[in-house]
Amino acid sequence: MNEAIKTMLEKYNCQSTLDYENALKEIFQEIALLGLWRSKFFEHAAFYGGSALRILYGLDRFSEDLDFTLLKPDKNFDFKAYSKAIEAELKSFGFHVEVSKREKNQQSKIESAFIKANTWQQMILIDTPITLMRGIQKEERIKIKLEIDTGPPTNFSTTVEPLLLPIPSSVKVLTKPDLFGGKIHALLCRPWQKRVKGRDWYDFIWYIAREIPVNLIHLQQRLYQSNAWDGNELTLANVKKLLLTKIEETDFENAKKDIIPFIKSQDSLSLWSHEFFNSITQKLLAL
Repeated sequence: MNEAIKTMLEKYNCQSTLDYENALKEIFQEIALLGLWRSKFFEHAAFYGGSALRILYGLDRFSEDLDFTLLKPDKNFDFKAYSKAIEAELKSFGFHVEVSKREKNQQSKIESAFIKANTWQQMILIDTPITLMRGIQKEERIKIKLEIDTGPPTNFSTTVEPLLLPIPSSVKVLTKPDLFGGKIHALLCRPWQKRVKGRDWYDFIWYIAREIPVNLIHLQQRLYQSNAWDGNELTLANVKKLLLTKIEETDFENAKKDIIPFIKSQDSLSLWSHEFFNSITQKLLAL
């Protein structure tokens, strides 16, 4: 095993098959960010979403996908070259992967790609104990989705954060108030259908606990793009009202089921209820 990968793996203190799978996915994500940095992707785009919180700011839950936004709209943006850079980077560390770009619908502003690999092969490469390999099917595959918003809303700011492993590099990322704007937009506008995304509510608690204010101007632009706001000035009171309505519509028992595979401690989930989220929403701050 590559020495840098060994060092990255040690921080997870893996005890179960799921621990190793989650650690492997996150190592893939961090190597993918390195490949994007080398290929100058962050001259044109910035990182955001739950994986940004996890990798750069210590959010204590795993995240499946990598989300990015262009710094300015570009309907002709093509992710193909960057996909090849990610694949080359992962292969340079010994992993057997394929990174494929999904052909997008002409109406979509989202470019997508997937990192795919055989789970069994990659788990062997990181020295997963054989006793933990027995439940993995030989044809099982790791799949990590990457999405790039090519028609982003305006009024956001970025900062640059270092990544020290597997080698020192850096990542351009939305500032925390803008990240919070994206998260509240997801809470209000994500098409949940029957699957409530508890990960969004978990992240919402993270922001509130750290007294991070939301950038109302950026959030307003996101809501306007989604036809979820009429274009009038968005106020903190407006946002709280929208969130309280969403809270009343949410099945928090289903939300708990969604988040459980991504966290190690489930103790705090006993608090999740309409009353709990109504209460913490009153603590929301804004720029």
